Amino acid sequence: MQVLVVLPTYNESENIEAILRAVKHHLGERGDILVVDDGSPDGTALIAGKVAGEIGGIYVLRRPGKEGLGSAYREGFRWGLAQSYDAIMEMDSDFSHDPASIPTLLEPIAEGFDLSIGSRYVPGGGNPGWPWYRWAISRGGNLYADFLLSLGVKDSTSGFRAYSTSVLGKIDLSKIKAEGYGFQIEMVMAVLDEGGRAVEVPITFTDRETGTSKMSSKIFIEAFFLVAWWSLRKHAGKAIGRQDKRKVSTPWPT
Repeated sequence: MQVLVVLPTYNESENIEAILRAVKHHLGERGDILVVDDGSPDGTALIAGKVAGEIGGIYVLRRPGKEGLGSAYREGFRWGLAQSYDAIMEMDSDFSHDPASIPTLLEPIAEGFDLSIGSRYVPGGGNPGWPWYRWAISRGGNLYADFLLSLGVKDSTSGFRAYSTSVLGKIDLSKIKAEGYGFQIEMVMAVLDEGGRAVEVPITFTDRETGTSKMSSKIFIEAFFLVAWWSLRKHAGKAIGRQDKRKVSTPWPT
């Protein structure tokens, strides 16, 4: 199974070399990395290019400016689909997602699942060191999305996940408009709407040690209102007899 890991970056010069070497180590010969850099003024793309020249299997897609997380993933997915990979992963470039978990996340894809989500809210997962209010906001947001959208997923906002390209190729990425947490939820819906099977694999999420977070209150607000809109649209579809192809997600053995 050939795998592409998409790493969106903006001002990650402090992390990029170490994360590229770590991801490549855990991928081994079965995978490549695509860095999608949004014009980082701190030289992130230059460092990534240097590492690519040293160890290979790394590609750098330079964009002219900061266009957003969802946009970076959509462009990375299109690139990966054009290169005929079997699976495409997404993860953060700041070590909040442990590269050592990559093989575990890929196991369900090799077993025939379409979406493998690195989940903080299944047994074995967690957010060590988080204050209670941050945990409550994150957990509450996921419960809100699951309740309104009937996803059957406990951590739909997780950005550490793997897709089979067989299902990703069926999704019209031009219709995926959200950014940030909303993008992650929208992609779960898109996979399930195509009849794909999702599974959650426990992970530990660790806060970044260097650099600054790119998340903002705007991203939280976007996700909140988008979930409400998607829920209304889903119920409207049921009212006119639209067929629901979704399959309930299942827990992955730990």
